[in-house]
Amino acid sequence: MRNLFTSLKTLGIGAAFALLAFGHAAEAANPMELNFGLFGPKYDGRVAECEKALGTITSQFHEKESTFWNSPLTITSYGRIHEIAFRPWQSDNIPRRYCSADVMTSDGRLRTVHYSIIEDGGFAGFGQGVEWCVTGLDRNWAYNPGCKSARP
Repeated sequence: MRNLFTSLKTLGIGAAFALLAFGHAAEAANPMELNFGLFGPKYDGRVAECEKALGTITSQFHEKESTFWNSPLTITSYGRIHEIAFRPWQSDNIPRRYCSADVMTSDGRLRTVHYSIIEDGGFAGFGQGVEWCVTGLDRNWAYNPGCKSARP
């Protein structure tokens, strides 16, 4: 058994030396390798209206509250849904639509939800993604203070 480990060690050092001694020298990339498949993002700016994200927010809110916070809290209704901004930064950034709405939660309290709909922001860049924050229920402080980071 001891001879096996000694021979493997010697073989490993010899193989590494052979690769270094007989390998090709590093070369610069040719023009085809430099730009092949490296095209910039082509955003269309087609982002859904504010109302289209409400179902996603409702289901994600219920999942977050029940799974992570062991809370029966759910969103029961929405009101005053309005757009805050659309593409508030330079035109070559990822298009986003920022919205706000009033939400009634199952505990009877009226709160505000701030959210953005992001082009190509879904799972692995497919579809539109939604980022949201319910004021007063940002328990992990992801958008603190007062969901300010969820707004433009």
